[in-house]
Amino acid sequence: MVKHNNVVPNGHFKKHWQNYVKTWFNQPARKTRRRIARQKKAVKIFPRPTAGPLRPMVRGQTLKYNMKVRAGRGFSLEELKAAGIPKKLALTIGIAVDHRRKNRSLEGLQHNVQRLKTYKAKLVVFPRRARKSKAGDSAPEELATATQVQGQYMPILREKSPVELIKVTEELNSFKAYDKLRVERMNKRHIGARMKKAAEAEKEEKK
Repeated sequence: MVKHNNVVPNGHFKKHWQNYVKTWFNQPARKTRRRIARQKKAVKIFPRPTAGPLRPMVRGQTLKYNMKVRAGRGFSLEELKAAGIPKKLALTIGIAVDHRRKNRSLEGLQHNVQRLKTYKAKLVVFPRRARKSKAGDSAPEELATATQVQGQYMPILREKSPVELIKVTEELNSFKAYDKLRVERMNKRHIGARMKKAAEAEKEEKK
């Protein structure tokens, strides 16, 4: 006999769960297909780098991610102008352009300008027609030795700052960081009142 006011057991165990299971048995074949597609693309876009155009070095948004360096969408117009590369030319020589981006720091601007100048110095421009070269195209000797860059060209790497080790002294051991923080917080909170009090005292002295 069922005791108390409980739910009558009525388990629904006829869901045919095997019909809803997704399998990935085609993964090895897809891996092969992707590799062949990459090889075909590399042949098609030769002599351009396989990873696409050159991207700028940017920092992530917000305080949480701004210490991380990553590749941006494209170079700003200000960076291109500083590097001496016209906007329309940049698109034809494998440089990504983002007209909406703005430079918020001088350091970032200088780094990306230097990146563009380095790229321009190493650039090998093939003529549109094999037998008809124009101004700006590379010399035949450079064209003969040019190879396609596989993967990312001029990859963005995070620089690890060296860790400085110091010897723990008696002065460091006796220093109470929490107490110091509390005192500084109090000083910050009372600075306005203290300045006002000092100004009033100075006024009284003058009288």
